[in-house]
Amino acid sequence: MSKKNYYDILGVSKTASLDEIKKSYRKLAMKYHPDRNPDNKEAEELFKEAAEAYEVLSDQEKRAKYDKFGHDGYQNMNYGGGNTHHMNMDDIFKNFGDIFGGGIDLGDIFGGGFGGGSAKRKKTGPVAQRGHDVIHDITITLQEAYLGTKKEVGYYHAFACKDCSHQGYKNKTDLETCSDCKGMGQVRYQQGFFSVAQACYKCQGQGFIIKNPCSTCKGQSRKQEFERFSINIPAGIFDGAELRVAGKGDAGLYGGPSGDLYVKVRVTPNKKFTREGDNLVCTLMLTYPQLVFGCQMEIENIDQTKISVKIPKGCPVGEKIIIPGKGFTKLKGKETGNLIVITQCYIPKKSTAEQKAALETYSEKLGSIPDETDGFISSIFKKFLG
Repeated sequence: MSKKNYYDILGVSKTASLDEIKKSYRKLAMKYHPDRNPDNKEAEELFKEAAEAYEVLSDQEKRAKYDKFGHDGYQNMNYGGGNTHHMNMDDIFKNFGDIFGGGIDLGDIFGGGFGGGSAKRKKTGPVAQRGHDVIHDITITLQEAYLGTKKEVGYYHAFACKDCSHQGYKNKTDLETCSDCKGMGQVRYQQGFFSVAQACYKCQGQGFIIKNPCSTCKGQSRKQEFERFSINIPAGIFDGAELRVAGKGDAGLYGGPSGDLYVKVRVTPNKKFTREGDNLVCTLMLTYPQLVFGCQMEIENIDQTKISVKIPKGCPVGEKIIIPGKGFTKLKGKETGNLIVITQCYIPKKSTAEQKAALETYSEKLGSIPDETDGFISSIFKKFLG
């Protein structure tokens, strides 16, 4: 429990404005911050004490109660003060946004250890890092998407160096602490009020230098190689789908795990068939008599199997005839979509004199006004075009 008055801790009067309180706390926070005073317990306590005072006096309601009941009375009544000494340092740092304006990176002000209240640790050697994922495109036909297929993929990616066991060096004695950053991976520069840290140029932020790097990978612990292998494309795959192949991405750094390979599937259009969801759709060209009298047709599906299709009598153009279970296999589960056959009427562009005469006779017999009971809009027939 702090024995000092909060106003005395911040060095302000009881009539101080919020801006004055913030300004004073900012100075104390910068002065006693643990990253600027490593292993200094006294500075850490003063830092917490200032945070406790600011936490109360910056809040209008808490400040009013503090002024009313006094320092000891406020803490004893447990209105929220008096506990900052037992708070985690991360909790204290959450209040820093309004103090430093939110636009300043506090990690740059206090160093990479900001938020934990401890200085950035020295690096004793390479830190294992996971490799990047790799994306590779493949193109298949709609028929291959329907049936499933096997495709060969080939691409360059990083492989773990075998000569140095994925370490970049062969012996621990090959490692040397960077003399510029003393193993911190960062160097600091004083810019007026702030201390700015940036990655060490000499060691590229690693904190160490490999004196005798592996001659194969040049100390990178990995190298680029070309790989080729086959993958199975499941039946029912759709355009834009991604297949994940675990561990086939770039090898990690310094013993880190490999990333994954993501194979993006592109499906080329088919002249006869299209896909709608898990359904396979095609059109079937029929003559007018076939639509009128009905017929039995045999068509070839996309997998080249023969399918019998029954055309009902009086079948209209655009009718959807559904063949169950002849569509795409669903990727999840054992169900399949349907084959949907859409009827179309074949209209010849040229006709012989005999054909024209037969059509004219048929037209006269059939009549020129459609049956309105079928929902058609009636019209008056004038004449055939020549």
